[in-house]
Amino acid sequence: MQALLEPLALRRLRESGLTFCGTSTCPVVYFGVDQSFLASDVRVPVWQKEPVGDRMICYCFGENETDIRTEHEVGGVSDAVSRVRQHIAAGRCACEVRNPRGTCCLGDVIAAVKRIQDSVAKAVPR
Repeated sequence: MQALLEPLALRRLRESGLTFCGTSTCPVVYFGVDQSFLASDVRVPVWQKEPVGDRMICYCFGENETDIRTEHEVGGVSDAVSRVRQHIAAGRCACEVRNPRGTCCLGDVIAAVKRIQDSVAKAVPR
């Protein structure tokens, strides 16, 4: 978390072990007993706080909703999950530092691909 806080926000940090808030309607990203940080305090856009459609999903390897959607529209499938799995297997993952949630993004990438696949399928006239 410290690596992702803006310099002025980092100066305010008083407690460790803050909790991540992934609720899209809440402006708080990190909170604790007596402290909180907003999305504006974080160096990168926090995908859970951003509008659906163009969000970064994988902070390590740049997988985002726009590219995933384009892959589906052009080729009928996205290989984002496979690419992320290959990077993880090669030991390139740095989610604990790059991802604002501090955990692996693979589950988020899988969910995003499914969500986008479903929305593209609904948009295609039959």
